[in-house]
Amino acid sequence: MDALVRASGLRGYPVLMRDLGCDPTPLLQRYHLDEGALGSDDAMISLRAVVHLLEASAEQTRTGDLGLRLSRHQSIDVLGPLSIALQNAPTIRAAMDFAARHTFVHSPGLVYAVHKHSEFANDAAEVSIEIRLSRQPAQRQTIDLCLADIHNFTRLLAGDRYLLRAVSVPHTPVVPVSTYERFFGARVWVEQPRASLHLSRSTLAADLLGVDATLRRIAEDYIFRHFGSEQGSVSDRVRQVLRQTLGTSSHSKATVADLLALHPRTMQRRLAAEATSFEAIRDDVRRELAMRYLCETSLPLGQISLLLGLPAQSALSRACRQWYGVPPSALRKHKRAAD
Repeated sequence: MDALVRASGLRGYPVLMRDLGCDPTPLLQRYHLDEGALGSDDAMISLRAVVHLLEASAEQTRTGDLGLRLSRHQSIDVLGPLSIALQNAPTIRAAMDFAARHTFVHSPGLVYAVHKHSEFANDAAEVSIEIRLSRQPAQRQTIDLCLADIHNFTRLLAGDRYLLRAVSVPHTPVVPVSTYERFFGARVWVEQPRASLHLSRSTLAADLLGVDATLRRIAEDYIFRHFGSEQGSVSDRVRQVLRQTLGTSSHSKATVADLLALHPRTMQRRLAAEATSFEAIRDDVRRELAMRYLCETSLPLGQISLLLGLPAQSALSRACRQWYGVPPSALRKHKRAAD
């Protein structure tokens, strides 16, 4: 079953579409989304439907930065009970760590993580967001919306101590990169492995002002009692690690098991209990990422092979024929013709 997301994640969508001269109702109906549900913050809707909706909306309105525009209609309270806990955390880093552990409250299909080091800026950390869906559809607009929301929410919490050093996106934008750079106020790197904000360490260390520790404890207790905690299945955790390590020397079975604090045989045994295997998950992740790199970026095929942890471009060609029945160049050409 596909992941759900709070309907508040689409807050402002009908207004934005009408501002762009488009009636949102037919598109909402196409993806079986009830416009009335969008007004209920507690309603849960299909994350896959949201991803498809935003891509179709951007295409129909010819608005390549629709995700960025939609974020201007949203505030931190779209996160529901999470927003109260985050706004009353002692520091920005504490808020981010809490968000990373409890993103599933907003949607179990979103994976939020804080990485100690940034590849694009000195004295900076990386905050990434990932959409976890099987057979991943095109997701430019949803990724843009998530990054823009994290940017806006963190800037709200940090105030004048907010310092964004760089932004990385995993796709080729359909609008000029300068549009992104004006929005974020920072250098934007495209066609990268992860969708991330690269924040100064001083921002993460900043204290939040005017916090209410009692209110934070009430919010955290509410989240724990109503949602519990979610470690995720072993297969979900393996999938997450592989998406972050494919193309590096750290995507072997032994290394992934070590990152999950499991013995390789224990990991394989637990995966078997979930009716899968490490090799099957790795193949599935490669297939999903290959589709994204081929259809949403202009990366050379040789570079895509490296990003997928394949030994050569010929291996990518064989894999694409097995997965999709056509070579990678034909798949990319067909997608561009469709666009």
